[in-house]
Amino acid sequence: MVYKILTVAGLATFEIYAAIPAGFAFSLHPLVIFLASLIGGLTGVYVAAFLGDKIRAFFTRNKPVKEEKPKTGIIYRIWDKYGVVGLGFLGTMTVGAPVSIAVGVGFKVPLKRLLTWCCIGVLTRCAIFTTIGHFGMKLL
Repeated sequence: MVYKILTVAGLATFEIYAAIPAGFAFSLHPLVIFLASLIGGLTGVYVAAFLGDKIRAFFTRNKPVKEEKPKTGIIYRIWDKYGVVGLGFLGTMTVGAPVSIAVGVGFKVPLKRLLTWCCIGVLTRCAIFTTIGHFGMKLL
């Protein structure tokens, strides 16, 4: 049973979309699935935040400074429209927290605010998808 819970938490570190169905496939209780995926998802957020700065520093260490390009394109329009909340919460709900953190580090977003919204997104995402999975399994 412990290995099943650790598997769900480990999967949630990278992708919650895989962790919650795995928990139901292991016949775990929905509350256990929620807690394991929440812990794994939050771990993924903090690992991505900690390593994101280190990875960016590693790649930009020996790189010459380039001129800044004009800020055009769809990602900049979304950033201008929704800001940190859109990147942290909506980004976590759609593509996942590690990707949202990576984009935020690229945009030089204040990490504390981004982490707050990513954690709220992980909590919401785990609650919604565990609830959907629970009631979906009741239909079978």
